Amino acid sequence: MAIDWLDLDTPPALPGLFLRAALRRKVSGRQLPEFGLRSRVEVSPEHLARYRQVCGIQADGYLPPVYPHILAFALQMQLLTDKRFPFPLLGLVHLKNRIRVLRPLGGLGPFQVSVHVADLQAHDKGVTFSLISRLEDQLGLLWEGDSRILCRALRLDDQAQPRAEQVPLELTPLTDWAAPADTGRRYARVAGDYNPIHLSALSARLFGFPRAIAHGLWNKARSLAALRAHLPVAGYEVDVRFQKPVLLPTHVALQASEPGPSGQFRLLGEHDTPHMAGSWQPLES
Repeated sequence: MAIDWLDLDTPPALPGLFLRAALRRKVSGRQLPEFGLRSRVEVSPEHLARYRQVCGIQADGYLPPVYPHILAFALQMQLLTDKRFPFPLLGLVHLKNRIRVLRPLGGLGPFQVSVHVADLQAHDKGVTFSLISRLEDQLGLLWEGDSRILCRALRLDDQAQPRAEQVPLELTPLTDWAAPADTGRRYARVAGDYNPIHLSALSARLFGFPRAIAHGLWNKARSLAALRAHLPVAGYEVDVRFQKPVLLPTHVALQASEPGPSGQFRLLGEHDTPHMAGSWQPLES
C-alpha cells in the first residue's frame, strides 16, 4: 500500500482531538485510509524523567523501549479522529502490541515520528487493524511499534485468522509491584492519554468497568523495566497480548523465563488473573 504522507510542523494539540473523539459514534466505512502523518519531535529531559518515574524505569542513557509511543500519541490521535478514518475512537480495544528496537535509542533528537494504519482483518468479535508508529533519525529507522486494535462495530465476510500459539517456556517469579488507584491519572499526565476508563472508578463505570484500569502500555513499560537485564540495547522485538484488564488499585506479579536471546514473560494479578503475556526475540537479519 502506497502511503500518502502529510507532514506537520509540530504534533497537534490534544484537547481538540479528545472533543472530536467524543463526538464521533458511528462507523463511516469499511476500508482503512491510505494516508499517514509525520512530524519532527524532540524529547524533553523533564518529560522523560517524569515518564521514567511513573513507569519505574531507571535512567541508563537510552530512551525506554516503549517511550516512542508517547512521542507518537498526538499523531495517533489526529489520525484516528480524522474524518477519513472509518471507526469511532471510543470503544476501540488495544489487543496486542509489538515494538521493534532496531538501533540503540540514544539521544533526545531531533527525530521524525510517523503513524499510519494497515492490515484490516476479520476477527471473531469484529475487525482488527494495525496502528503503525515509527521513529527515525538522520540515519533511518530506529524503532517501530505495531498496536493491534479491535473494532467491534464492524463485521467482514472474511474468515478470522487463527492465532499462532507459542510453545510455552518455564516461567519463574521475577518481581512484583503495587498499582495504586491513581496509576491511570499519573500515567495520563505524562502520556497524554486521558481515556475515561483509566482515570477514576466513576468515569470507568460509564464504559462498563467496575474500577479504573491501568493503561496497557504502562503495564508493558513497567514490565520491560523489570526485564532490563533480560533485554539487549537494540536488535530485538517484544510482543505482548493484553488479557484481563488491571483494575486499580491492585498488586501484580511478573514472571519470566531465563535471560537469553529470546524468552517469555507474563503479568499476573490477584488469584493469578492473567493480565498480559509477552515474549522477546532477536530481530530477523
